[in-house]
Amino acid sequence: MDSEKLLRQIKAAGYSVVYDPDTEKVDTVIINTCGFINDAKEESINTILRFVKAGREGLIRKLYVMGCLSERYRDALREEIPEVDRYFGVNSMEDILAELGAVTQPELLSDRVLTGPSHYAYLKVSEGCDRKCAFCAIPLIRGKYVSRKTEDIVKEAEILAGQGVRELMLIAQDLGYYGVDLYGKRELPRLVSDLLSIDAFEWIRLHYLYPSGFPAELLKMMRENPKLCSYVDIPIQHISGRMLKIMKRSHGPKATRDLLYRIRRDLPEAAVRTTLIAGHPGETEADYMELRDFISDYRFDRLGVFAYSHEEGTMSGDRYSDDVSQELKESRVSELMAIQQSISGELNAKKTGHILKTVIDRKEGDYFVGRTEYDSPEVDNEVLISSASELTPGSFHQILVTGSTEFDLFGTPAAESL
Repeated sequence: MDSEKLLRQIKAAGYSVVYDPDTEKVDTVIINTCGFINDAKEESINTILRFVKAGREGLIRKLYVMGCLSERYRDALREEIPEVDRYFGVNSMEDILAELGAVTQPELLSDRVLTGPSHYAYLKVSEGCDRKCAFCAIPLIRGKYVSRKTEDIVKEAEILAGQGVRELMLIAQDLGYYGVDLYGKRELPRLVSDLLSIDAFEWIRLHYLYPSGFPAELLKMMRENPKLCSYVDIPIQHISGRMLKIMKRSHGPKATRDLLYRIRRDLPEAAVRTTLIAGHPGETEADYMELRDFISDYRFDRLGVFAYSHEEGTMSGDRYSDDVSQELKESRVSELMAIQQSISGELNAKKTGHILKTVIDRKEGDYFVGRTEYDSPEVDNEVLISSASELTPGSFHQILVTGSTEFDLFGTPAAESL
């Protein structure tokens, strides 16, 4: 989203702009980096080095680097990769534009150049985070929680709708906290209500609802408004009380269990998604077994597991020894994902014979690939429909589920496009 807004400003300044990470023969390259976990850092560094090489070969004239990695490690990057013409941190759009000889055009701050599929878009409602989770570097990089004004968010959503976006995904580090800093209270339900009034959207999806302070009013809204996806993304990270204290999470095991089972009770049709960390410093076999047993008992619809990454500057990185071996971390990740694979396979099998509203994302080989309201792009299940059906990416259809695997459904159109 930061890249898309910058692209819009650069384009307005008269530059010809392309978004293609494989393109190397251009005048100026701007790389937006991530510095949150090791894999993302490595990918960012490798991309920088690839374009440094392109510069040496005379394929590009200027190379700029921006974003989280540059914010966090600017001095080290300057020393290690001096070939980059200039490093910028986060929230540096004005500085980058000035470097290019352009100025920010305020009337376009809510506008973006969409770089992905045109029928869905992510919409950021805030920056930063006020949580003090021991393992997380986001507050170090992005700073304190800063909510965007509701009217600015709605304006951007209306522009996206005008560009053909039909599925809107709200994101923040702590979505449920929205509005506290700006309005003195949590205002996510009101924001969602305003966005639901935009007719163009078929679906609105919510990402990253922190367990503590969960806005229960949303469950009623999901139940009553079909445009608000029955999809609850609630990262719990762990269930052991001991580990939650070490991680400095502000939710305990009982409150977490009570909330999760309340969601199942009040909105039984919802897909509940969570993320977990395996191998955080201090995680004993007993802690892990408690987590493993809970995953088996609760049966999340969607689940992702990350092996703990030791991050300097975080409480976990500075205070604790990284005392769980990489081999054991990966073993625990694999076991949890194997459990989830089995659960997902059983849940998917029960969908056979059901008709589900599905958006078509793309055509791939012999299939059109779509998603239901219970699935977010790239991280969740997909619906595979024979390409003989001649569907159009971005269209919505009623799909009869005819079969399944652990992470996919197979189906055929059951009605006309919606």
